[in-house]
Amino acid sequence: MTALAYEVIPVTDDTQTSVPVSDLDEFLWQTWKTMELPEGYRAEIIEGSIEVSPTGRRRHGVLINRLRQALEFHLKGSDFAPYQDINVLHRRKVWVPDLVVAPLDLDEIPDEEDLGVDAAGVALVVEVVSPGHQNTARDRDRKRREYARAGIPLYVLIDDHDGDGTVVVLTAPNPGKATYADEHRVPYGTDAIIPDGPAKGFAIGEEITRA
Repeated sequence: MTALAYEVIPVTDDTQTSVPVSDLDEFLWQTWKTMELPEGYRAEIIEGSIEVSPTGRRRHGVLINRLRQALEFHLKGSDFAPYQDINVLHRRKVWVPDLVVAPLDLDEIPDEEDLGVDAAGVALVVEVVSPGHQNTARDRDRKRREYARAGIPLYVLIDDHDGDGTVVVLTAPNPGKATYADEHRVPYGTDAIIPDGPAKGFAIGEEITRA
């Protein structure tokens, strides 16, 4: 379900934090902060609209839980950890990735209103793609552009609905163009390796993506 406040052309030059926040962004931000959602729903601000969506199905939860447990083991002893259900904020935009890798001490990267974590401190975001046109377009396209605009260095999609299943690893964000320069696509059954960052060397393979 999507609650559209306004329809706008996506901005592709959002690289300077000194650029004033638009009236639309401020309006959406203030609206988002006052929303009261039914249990099991979340609201995000994505490319000029507030999008409300339900939490994932059983398969969605299983994949994220497997991934979180494996990442906890991989990151043990480091200064980073995986998080679920946390707001990632960037210049009056709000996203709730399925999983985030960020510092153990989130107080190191607070946002100005203590509503989540600033995107500048996020090392990795993961989305498990849900079925349906709106869901796939959100994760594959709209969020891809938003995460690139925010300069998040790694974006991973686990996508049951791309062929027989595909893991997509996106790196080298270009905030001005809202794109990732490097895209590595790996079919289910083959390990997708995180190339750098705190999760460097972590493999997303059959132990995570199996049915």
